[in-house]
Amino acid sequence: MLSEVVGLLRPRPGKVFVDATVGEGGHALALLEEMGGSGCLIALDRDEEALEKARERLRPYADATLLLHAEFSRLEEVLAQAGVEAPHGILFDLGVSSLQLEETQRGFSFRRPARLDMRMDRNQDLDAWKVVNLYEERELARIIRAYGEERWASRIARNIAVARKRAPVDTTDRLAEIVRDSIPAAARRRGGHPARRTFQALRMEVNGEMRNLEAALPQAARALRSGGRMVVISYHSLEDRMVKRFFAAHGSRCPCHPELEGCGCGAPGELRILTPGPLRPTQREIEENARSRSAKLRAAEKR
Repeated sequence: MLSEVVGLLRPRPGKVFVDATVGEGGHALALLEEMGGSGCLIALDRDEEALEKARERLRPYADATLLLHAEFSRLEEVLAQAGVEAPHGILFDLGVSSLQLEETQRGFSFRRPARLDMRMDRNQDLDAWKVVNLYEERELARIIRAYGEERWASRIARNIAVARKRAPVDTTDRLAEIVRDSIPAAARRRGGHPARRTFQALRMEVNGEMRNLEAALPQAARALRSGGRMVVISYHSLEDRMVKRFFAAHGSRCPCHPELEGCGCGAPGELRILTPGPLRPTQREIEENARSRSAKLRAAEKR
């Protein structure tokens, strides 16, 4: 959704933007091109391999780019350390990247055998192996149900618990096999690969994706200057719901009594919602990049 991002963020020479999930730098490059190399782009990512690829891609605009290895849940702290105040725009492109999915040794994909890992930041201690082999069965079921919206979460967690008593569940293909065998044959015939939702849930737990997003959204709203814009692309219903509710809470409710729809003071909300409904990728983009199919884009402007 490159054109939608650029159109909503309105990059111009001399402005300051934050790409909180730079990945391999596709959105960042488009923003820098529109800025003509003037201004500043703060590019964050928790994946050091992605940062190195972005560094190479953005080399023509190196003087206008600051790449930082950091989680966006520390957005305000990172901006303060960088000496950046009140950016004109902030972009979040959530979820797992193509780079992470395609590198077999990262252990994100259920389609390729590898050691269970799923860490976006390979310096962190928690990985998918520890979640699968060390979490209590009840907690494992909760994660798979909550983050994967998996109907058969309890059965999957039970079968994982049984399997790991015999031997640790070490690899992606072994886990995918356990998940597949936990789901009734009739249910396996629809909804894509039977392990998809479980792997998604484990990845979200390993990387604290929902917690980080919940922490980052209010920081982004505070950091933006008046008239600055926030764009969020999500790929999961839980993420999109969180963004939608945050925008609604800060856009339509009275700031002095946020628990109410309004207290009569007439004060506007902190944000002006630019996308009453989420924007979706075009059919052409979906055909060119099947992974974009589930993307939903929401945007808001700080008053």
